[in-house]
Amino acid sequence: MVSRRASLPPEGLPGLDASWSRIVSVPGRADDAGRTREWHLLDTGAELERRGHTPRGTILAVHGNPTWSYLWRSLAAATLDAADAGAVPWRVIAVDQLDMGFSDRTGRSRTLAQRVADLTGLTDALDIAGPVVTLGHDWGGVVSLGWAVDHPEQTAAVAVLNTAVHHPADRPIPAPLRLAGLRGVLETSTVATSGFLDTVLGLAEPSLDPEVRRAFRSPYLTADRRGGIGAFVADIPADPDHPSFPELERIADGVAALRVPALMLWGPKDPIFSDRYLDDLVDRLPHADVHRFEGAGHLIAEERPYAAAMLNWLEDRRPDTSSATPDPQFALTDDAAAAAPFVPLWAGLDARAGDPDAAIIDMSARGGRDAVRVSWALLDTQVRRIAAGLHRIGVRAGDRVSLLVQPGPTLTAVTYACLRIGAVVVVADAGLGIRGLTRAVRGAWPDVIIGERTGLAASRVLGWPGIRISAERLARPVAAALGVSHCLADIAAHGMADLGSGADTPPEPTADDPAAILFTSGSTGPAKGVRYTHGQLSALRDVLAQHLDVCADSGLVTGFAPFALLGPALSTRSATPDMNVSAPRTLTARAVAAAVRECDAAIVFLSPAAILNVVATASALTAADREALAGVRTVLSTGAPIGAALLTSIAELMPHATPHTPYGMTECLLVSDITLDGVHEAAAVADDGVCVGKPIGENRVLISALDDDGRATGEPDDAPGRLGEIIISAPHLKQGYDRLWLTDREAVRGTAFEASPGDDSTASRWHRTGDVGHFDERGRLWVEGRVPHVIVTATGPVAPVGPEQAIESVAAVRRAAVVGVGPRGVQQLVAVVETVSQTRRPGLASPELTDEVRAATAMPIAAVYAVPQLPTDIRHNSKIDRSRLAAWAEGSLAGRTTGTP
Repeated sequence: MVSRRASLPPEGLPGLDASWSRIVSVPGRADDAGRTREWHLLDTGAELERRGHTPRGTILAVHGNPTWSYLWRSLAAATLDAADAGAVPWRVIAVDQLDMGFSDRTGRSRTLAQRVADLTGLTDALDIAGPVVTLGHDWGGVVSLGWAVDHPEQTAAVAVLNTAVHHPADRPIPAPLRLAGLRGVLETSTVATSGFLDTVLGLAEPSLDPEVRRAFRSPYLTADRRGGIGAFVADIPADPDHPSFPELERIADGVAALRVPALMLWGPKDPIFSDRYLDDLVDRLPHADVHRFEGAGHLIAEERPYAAAMLNWLEDRRPDTSSATPDPQFALTDDAAAAAPFVPLWAGLDARAGDPDAAIIDMSARGGRDAVRVSWALLDTQVRRIAAGLHRIGVRAGDRVSLLVQPGPTLTAVTYACLRIGAVVVVADAGLGIRGLTRAVRGAWPDVIIGERTGLAASRVLGWPGIRISAERLARPVAAALGVSHCLADIAAHGMADLGSGADTPPEPTADDPAAILFTSGSTGPAKGVRYTHGQLSALRDVLAQHLDVCADSGLVTGFAPFALLGPALSTRSATPDMNVSAPRTLTARAVAAAVRECDAAIVFLSPAAILNVVATASALTAADREALAGVRTVLSTGAPIGAALLTSIAELMPHATPHTPYGMTECLLVSDITLDGVHEAAAVADDGVCVGKPIGENRVLISALDDDGRATGEPDDAPGRLGEIIISAPHLKQGYDRLWLTDREAVRGTAFEASPGDDSTASRWHRTGDVGHFDERGRLWVEGRVPHVIVTATGPVAPVGPEQAIESVAAVRRAAVVGVGPRGVQQLVAVVETVSQTRRPGLASPELTDEVRAATAMPIAAVYAVPQLPTDIRHNSKIDRSRLAAWAEGSLAGRTTGTP
């Protein structure tokens, strides 16, 4: 490599203020002792002083390969703007590492240890004495964390964008790095040509602006300035014999000992630093706040608003800027959950451990065969055996276990086994589809996958992480092809041997320990993992048992997958009817009747999509079927609110049952409830939306009113008649979203309320649901749609459900969706209808239907479209994708060929 002195960047680079640039002479360290090196860096200290701000700390930002300090320009600008707005002033020092950017070209190869020493030399030369927040990307993440490990007295917090501090010994390094590092390729791809540089810059999604791309290329225009790029690739410690391997191990061990606030912002589409490395970092820093930006890749600083996220995090976590010693109590706690008495979810199973009666009756997809009946005694034995067997193969408390098993006895046994040993069950609905499941599983990054053959094949082909365990015994060639290392039968057998020998069993988890990650349906965006503790799952069991008066003899029919696992927890038998549990529309009236008869069930859980088909197939019921259904005392439609007509139809099939339609979501499965009688009472008032009744038990609900721009900015309260976002609190409310810190932050925005004096039952945690609605004068909650679907017209915000209900009163309309088109603030309403006589192809509705639709609602409708079918989510077949419809309608009105929405 050729030696060259440091220089300033050319002027006019987009987003870069030339006044931030400076060159600093730094005495060399380690192998550079006795030399002086010149560094180029961005430093906002002088600009802060000019604006009259005294920095309370320093953000030390370190780029990776092959970028330079230009990567951090938006952070520098954001911190200055924030200081002007009254926020804590942070000085940003963004370095160009030696041989990179516009710093010295030293003519020497630099190991990882040397780079960490180089950075210490720079901070000493700058006399940075106050608290420091380190920030790094790519290999700059390793270097910055190395500095933090070496300076615990100064480090107030650490933050990283896609990086790694450890690579598993049994895995090759990422393919792009392997290729670039090959002998004969390294020099050509990284130094002699700009191939490596161009490839990395091409990873940005969306593509970089050409001027920004030129700015990133500007320090590396000639081969003699690209030597550091090649040296960085050559310094990747791919195996233990590499000179930098010991330093990487030292940093990795040191990171695990850090006790300061930590932030990880991640692009999961990164082909270099994948979620594997994020999972390793989370294991080392389990208290870290993590946000995965779905769809983002390697150059996350160019793809997502990381600077705003960083400053919001600093404001929330408030790293100690009065001294260099951070507050160890940075983790949020839930005092209400900790104080509540904890009865574990498996206590109901323990209570009936020796009972020979049926606990689970599985009739799903039996193809005419007899139902599978599993006794309480057998279920308890199998749960304990699987738990012991999983522990024997190394599954430990906190390990994530992805369950790709259809609801039934096997899934129930595995779930309770995992819970007993403190493993975290990860449940994603097959209804998400292959792409959605892949996104969910890879996002959760499980340690273990337990699956049936189809799920295991998908996990193998699509590269899902985790040790693979088959739910069925496979032939050796098949197991090898699927990467399966164990089967459940063998695990249970080993567990039985361990139990028989008196081997130690792991301690049972506590209320505050993580228990499950349940994925949302994906109907309002990419499916999100929702984290639950053991205490919160137990609270869900308790509120369900109390509200529905469930006892040992109740008996449940679970035609809705999320509730299929609750029978043992409620200490009552449960039956899954003959259906494809991933496709609720496959459930028939006769299948429900057969399950009720087999289970002697008093309670039936169904989804709205299932109820539609149950009602549609009621004519096939026999006299015996109707007699069985007459014994049901409670039927619930869970998953989405439904109207009076559908509830009435199901009530006619179960004449002695009280129909309920609870309101809830994956984040809080039961919020409020209303019966059919309540629905009829609500129909007598003129309120828009779907009435979902009053909160259940200790649950609380408030409304944050919408402003003129359709945003929920109002102080939350329970005043009647105000349209706004629904905010909830409950003992069984989720703990948070998995690795979605920004989403978590938005979900609790403005919800830091004090509990009512003397009200010990009021939960201290709140959640913005994203739903809009209002309270009526009797304190009943009405749901009117989703916040993102609110239409902001010139006269104010309009929720979609009210006009949709009016339009659905037209005889020819089966279902309707109302969406907004045009600029926000002057949006026009467009109705998209699904007709009773199915429309053959999407397009503008007939003039006659258009007139009827417009006459049905007081809201002005700019256009009416008829489509064969409205787009809905797979899980419920009821949540209309209004965002997709709005884009389709806008394109159609603009004259673009848009096809089917």
